[in-house]
Amino acid sequence: MVERGELRGGSAGFLAGATFAALTARDQYGLLWTSPLVGPPGFLKASSPTSLLIGSTPRPHDPLHGLQAGQPVGLIVMDFAARRRLRINGSLSAAGGSGLAIDVVQAYGNCPQYIHPRQAPRDEHTDDGARLIRRGDTLQPGDVDQVHSSDTFFLGTTHPEYGNDTSHRGGPAGFVHADAHALSWPDFPGNNMFNSLGNLAVDPAAALLFVDFPTGTTLQLSGAASVQWLDDERSIQFGVHDVVVGSIPALRYNA
Repeated sequence: MVERGELRGGSAGFLAGATFAALTARDQYGLLWTSPLVGPPGFLKASSPTSLLIGSTPRPHDPLHGLQAGQPVGLIVMDFAARRRLRINGSLSAAGGSGLAIDVVQAYGNCPQYIHPRQAPRDEHTDDGARLIRRGDTLQPGDVDQVHSSDTFFLGTTHPEYGNDTSHRGGPAGFVHADAHALSWPDFPGNNMFNSLGNLAVDPAAALLFVDFPTGTTLQLSGAASVQWLDDERSIQFGVHDVVVGSIPALRYNA
């Protein structure tokens, strides 16, 4: 963690086979968002040990569509079937219509804990149905239902000196509670790295991404979070500022 992260050997091979990632960055107004990136195997490529090329960009309806280069970004790459994940933090060195490039500062894997295995036939990836459904500042009943049925989401946080980070959160369906204006979830014991908690201690800005994998429906939230301590346990409380409901190409994941 002290030395510069590098994409070598197993990391490069893992990236070459991935079809899903989640990216945390700021939009043109300075709001923090976490957005899905999808593509066929090979859309993520380690062009050098410290450079990552992404052959995809956030969709036109996504809050991070047209994001600006030169800002810190956090990326998590998932292989749900193998229960593997790789976190990559760095700077967005290039952003265009065909893809993105990241100068890598940190790259490290996490254990498979809380990753729910899903199978996705790779030949069924399609661009059909990607669209904006709704944007607002509160969750509607259907959004709350999606949160309560989810066993997985992604959390984006930021630090004024060390940049952005994207983490995976998993648990039994219903482990996240939501109403129209706020969400909360228990912070389960994990890798003892405390990246997200450390970031929230100095900057409450946070972004959440929920994905209904069989349909491609996405729920993206931007707001502020805080850690609440209850006896020997802790939970995270998240207040909603902006809500975007959209879709990505359905990967047709099966639980």
